[in-house]
Amino acid sequence: MNDAATKSCEVSWFSALCDDDYEFLGQPDPKLASSWEHCRDIVMQADSGGFDNILLPSGYQLGIDTTIFAGAIAPLVKQIRLLMAVRIGEDWPPQLARRIATLDRILGGRLTVNIISSDLPGDTLESNPRYARTLEVMQILKTMLNGEHLNHQGEFYTLDLDPPKITTVSGKCPPLYFGGLSPAARDAAAQGCDVYLMWPDTMDKVRDIIADMTARAASYGRTLKFGYRAHVIVRETEAEARTAATRLLSKLDDDAGAAIRAKSLDSQSVGVTRQAELRAAAGEEGYVEDNLWTGVGRARSGCGAAIVGDPDQVLAKLRAYQDEGIEAFILSGYPHAAECDLFARHVLPKLEHGPLVLG
Repeated sequence: MNDAATKSCEVSWFSALCDDDYEFLGQPDPKLASSWEHCRDIVMQADSGGFDNILLPSGYQLGIDTTIFAGAIAPLVKQIRLLMAVRIGEDWPPQLARRIATLDRILGGRLTVNIISSDLPGDTLESNPRYARTLEVMQILKTMLNGEHLNHQGEFYTLDLDPPKITTVSGKCPPLYFGGLSPAARDAAAQGCDVYLMWPDTMDKVRDIIADMTARAASYGRTLKFGYRAHVIVRETEAEARTAATRLLSKLDDDAGAAIRAKSLDSQSVGVTRQAELRAAAGEEGYVEDNLWTGVGRARSGCGAAIVGDPDQVLAKLRAYQDEGIEAFILSGYPHAAECDLFARHVLPKLEHGPLVLG
């Protein structure tokens, strides 16, 4: 038996807060727009389906505000964690710490935080200082949310104050999830985050990234857990799954797809460039390796590939990633509520899974 069959992993879904839900990629559907009602229903579907966590993404030009949505949905969910995306620079760090602690209290200790380091609306900052700012904020959040006095003298923030009175349920900083492929991003992650996230890539590249990040973290006396963000298309047979993938792109205009990709504030990042490289390296049908299909990236910036196959193939692919060291998956599919239900019925019961535990 594959060793990964007995390993536990965190399995998360995705709520399309950023106008990223389609029946046909590149064809906006008013029923799937990022309204409170629609995104709420995706979260509730994932909660009832047994997922451990759900990513609430953040984008300025796209969709609805993440923090407001998180506060509204928190009292409604029963067991699922929320992985709230936070764009560094949008909030004063002490106030962000207070907001995180408040949300964690509403959730009964089930908040996790996705740190985002992209440019802010109307502002551009070079990569190295942008990641330096991100690292400072991660360090500030950890100090304050661990209940410690903060005396921070940094390039971007100079702060000397006690933590907010309100604390998280655990009294500790929630797990910080963070990703990025540039050298500056990797170094910030090695020093500051708890879970290093990567977008879809070939298995050899996944192995290389994990080895590199493990060594970088060790050089700072730290260890990391690893997460993998991907789309998924699962059907009862491989042929049906591949047909569903083809159908998803059947109404896509290439110019419209390029316009969608360009809207993202991170559309020029190293990670997005790597997703474009995968598409270029893929075969005629868009598969860059067994069951890894790059077609999603034709109309989406960021995570641009899907695991496609029957339940056993999808399960085998996830377990292969587990064998390489992945302990958390953030999955999504189109339309999000429908694919969430399919994965919950066909794959999730076969995985040993639960909320990620640090330490």
